[in-house]
Amino acid sequence: MAEKKIMLGNEAIARGAYEAGVKVSAAYPGTPSTEISESIVKYPEIYAEWSPNEKVAMEVAIGASISGVRAMASMKHVGVNVASDPLYTISYAGVGGGLVLVAADDPGLYSSQNEQDTRCVARAAGVPVLEPSDSAEAKEFMKFAFDMSEKYDTPVIVRTTTRLSHSQGTVELMDRVEPEDKIYERNPAKYVMMPANAKGRHVYVEKRMEKLCEDGADFPVNRAEYRDTAVGFITSGIPYQYVREACPDASVLKLGMVHPLPKKLIRDFAAKVDKLYIFEELEPVIEEQVRAMGIEVYGKELFTIQGEYSANMLRRVMGGGCPEAAEAAKVPARPPILCPGCPHRSVFSVLNKLKIHAAGDIGCYTLGAVAPLNVIDTTVCMGASISTLHGMEKAKGREYVKNWVAVIGDSTFMHTGINSLMNMVYNQGTGTVMILDNSTTGMTGHQDHAATGKTLMGEVVPAINIYHLCKAMGIEHVVEVDAFDIKELERIVKEETARDAVSVIITKAPCVLLKGNVFPNVCRPVPEKCKKCGACLRPGCPALTKKEDGTIAIDETMCNGCGLCEKLCMFDAIENRRKA
Repeated sequence: MAEKKIMLGNEAIARGAYEAGVKVSAAYPGTPSTEISESIVKYPEIYAEWSPNEKVAMEVAIGASISGVRAMASMKHVGVNVASDPLYTISYAGVGGGLVLVAADDPGLYSSQNEQDTRCVARAAGVPVLEPSDSAEAKEFMKFAFDMSEKYDTPVIVRTTTRLSHSQGTVELMDRVEPEDKIYERNPAKYVMMPANAKGRHVYVEKRMEKLCEDGADFPVNRAEYRDTAVGFITSGIPYQYVREACPDASVLKLGMVHPLPKKLIRDFAAKVDKLYIFEELEPVIEEQVRAMGIEVYGKELFTIQGEYSANMLRRVMGGGCPEAAEAAKVPARPPILCPGCPHRSVFSVLNKLKIHAAGDIGCYTLGAVAPLNVIDTTVCMGASISTLHGMEKAKGREYVKNWVAVIGDSTFMHTGINSLMNMVYNQGTGTVMILDNSTTGMTGHQDHAATGKTLMGEVVPAINIYHLCKAMGIEHVVEVDAFDIKELERIVKEETARDAVSVIITKAPCVLLKGNVFPNVCRPVPEKCKKCGACLRPGCPALTKKEDGTIAIDETMCNGCGLCEKLCMFDAIENRRKA
């Protein structure tokens, strides 16, 4: 009897890749996809890496596929934008060994800057999409995806969402089946996408999608479940679970392949139900195509185009057609905050004091946009902080940006910040870039990158030196400073922002949550010296609270002795000393 195990959706995806015989996996960490690679690395048969960004990850997987082995890339939905250049072209070229892109969408914006729907990208790129509904399917769909990729000579996208990625389910473990490597044969007409070759391959892509549409009616990932035919649903992914929970008697056409759609299966199902609903999160991808087929359906006029769906939403809309919704518990909002001792808080406290605006980036430091720090003014995408500052300077002149800086983390700088800084130098910009080096990819759970000196597989390697990299670009003014040395940091910020040149400030202090960090000190209040001025409270450290009498209390279970509050106090009312 096969072993069964409870797995996260992301763990199940990794297991599916292992069982499918994948040999190469590349990714850039991004919630909700990160645990896929962290699980894959546990299988020594698979080479796994953190790439500098998603474009590189996709290209690594493409190279492995062309050489004849099964390969994959994993990323969140906005990472697909970064990888779209190679993705669109490899759709034309096709594959050698099976090639799968796992794209994790984020309905509800749990950890993202938009609710982009990867199915829309797949339609434009001419790439088929599979969408599992639970952990068991996540594993099996991965295996099916690699078989499909090789049979139809196409990359395949396996689309997940936050709910699937981070939900658990029972998975049946099977043995790894490793197909023989395909023999590489030089074929420029297939793999060299110059215009003359690409024209012919585009024709191939359209024929391939027609074939997939036709064959999809018989794919095991698509199935019709007939119950009461008065009401029918077409759905996929996690929304299928909501339909089964809220409307257990309804007939359901569960689509495992959501692009291209199996039109014959849809027509047959629609003909057998009296009233047809389409229940899909985000964009009306299925709905618009079904309407175009001349089938009457109910969809986004009833169900929102925004956010994550739920069984209760379906109950409310369907009314008598489904069991009544239970009263939802009202949970107090708990917005994210920087951790106690976070070096970003120290940096932002200085910028706030100096009334400096910051063009921000993607990472923990985005939290500098909210009270009480109120420093970050813009956040667009990975690497955009530097380019945004450059655009401001070119639009309004040097004087305008003298009270601005660009703020970017070390991992994000490795991702796309390097190109942005290079552009600033090349196009003779002026402005100050602050690289907040906390020695990790913090927001996604402490993954290594090219500047940390360690790979995903645990190998110790030479670390890219950010200081020397900036100097190699020809930037004269590059300075490193301890993030918690607020007096020196204040002096440097004043000096560098006043320059008529490109300057870089690298603030250095490791993330407080990194494994192995030891914090021997703790901060304690000295109430008799406290003047109740509140200076120590301004950075918003959650370890500090104000008591009824106006003096300060410090929660020693949260405090790690970073000393920021002590340095902000002018009256020696906080002491930083060794833990007992």
